[in-house]
Amino acid sequence: MGGAFLAAAVLARTGGRIGLPTIPLFILAGILLGPHTPGVVLVSDPHDLEMLSALGLVLLLFYLGLEFHLDDLKAGGRRMALAGGAYLALNVGAGLGFGFALGWGTSEALVLAGVLGISSSAIVTKVLVDTGRLGNPETRPILGIIVVEDVFLALYLAALQPILSGADSLAAAFVDGGKAFGFLLLLALAARFGTRLVGRLMATRDDELLVISFLGAAVFVAGVSEWFGVADAIGAFMVGLMLGSTSSGQRILSLVHPLRDAFGAMFFFAFGLSIDPGDLPSVLWPVLLAVVVTLSMNVVAGLAAARIYRFGPGPAANIATTLLARGEFALILATMAAGAGLDERLSPFIAGYVLLLAVLGPLAAGRSHWLARILPGRKAGGGPAAGEGDEAGGSGGGRAEAEPVSLVKAGAR
Repeated sequence: MGGAFLAAAVLARTGGRIGLPTIPLFILAGILLGPHTPGVVLVSDPHDLEMLSALGLVLLLFYLGLEFHLDDLKAGGRRMALAGGAYLALNVGAGLGFGFALGWGTSEALVLAGVLGISSSAIVTKVLVDTGRLGNPETRPILGIIVVEDVFLALYLAALQPILSGADSLAAAFVDGGKAFGFLLLLALAARFGTRLVGRLMATRDDELLVISFLGAAVFVAGVSEWFGVADAIGAFMVGLMLGSTSSGQRILSLVHPLRDAFGAMFFFAFGLSIDPGDLPSVLWPVLLAVVVTLSMNVVAGLAAARIYRFGPGPAANIATTLLARGEFALILATMAAGAGLDERLSPFIAGYVLLLAVLGPLAAGRSHWLARILPGRKAGGGPAAGEGDEAGGSGGGRAEAEPVSLVKAGAR
């Protein structure tokens, strides 16, 4: 573990000197020091870091929930559903068509629909933090799309499981989907009406007790979420959403920050451990085609979301590039496909596709202003909405003049 932390830190510090984002460097450290490459092997079995990796994902989404104020959900429900639905329709539909075009099989196509269709919540969260865009206006639709994706994810996994296991009845799929949706509804109601009670339970002047309390709540609810077929990450997100609205919200935000960074790095390092570079050449062309499809659909989805929210080309480019990366969910599907005995080319394809987009996504997000120059729409100064969005997000590197997110959230209250 010590070697993993140090290796990730050394590579990230080295890459930072030449302007590279940290996410692909953490992944690269896992590849180089894992069991699939020659030389020093720090971790011979990726499962050894499985719990640390899961904790990293939980903390990343918990932090995201803290930043995403409950008022944002209440104020943008209809537009959030439209933007998320458009994103899923474009990307999942393109993934399904791409899967059938490959000719690997119907079950494989259904898996590829999810792989190409759903963004990596962990990488999206890290990109927003690293680029300093949490206070930007286009961040609201980005987070809204993630929430819609997570709702879809729970239903999609529930429906896909009996298909991969060979079940001949859809009754079990509907039951599992109903359980997942019911639990999501329960979490939403708790976030809407239980904030005051949760705030009283969490209130303490002792930082040690506060850390233990919010960490226990986030991890416990994440674990219970999995029992109901809901992604553990969305459970942690909902806990963060509740706690962010309490009187302890700002202290929790400050205290969880170093935990998020440390265990988030382990999530990406463990992801790298699972990739075998030797399997990638056999699926190189399908991977490259899939990346082109995803890039194209994300640009169209970014324009659609910007139109819904009346943003200009700068925010549209930020939405398109920030949501580009694929990650943890694709790896879950790769594991399910391998267990179901599907086409053996599927696992290396998913690994190569995810790795390439995990590198391209953060790089593209940091240079989104290049894309903004060629997108249609009103430029900065072309209207209140377009001007505000372009100034906030068109630079691609965050906005130095933006108000601190704490002040933005205080104003919302």
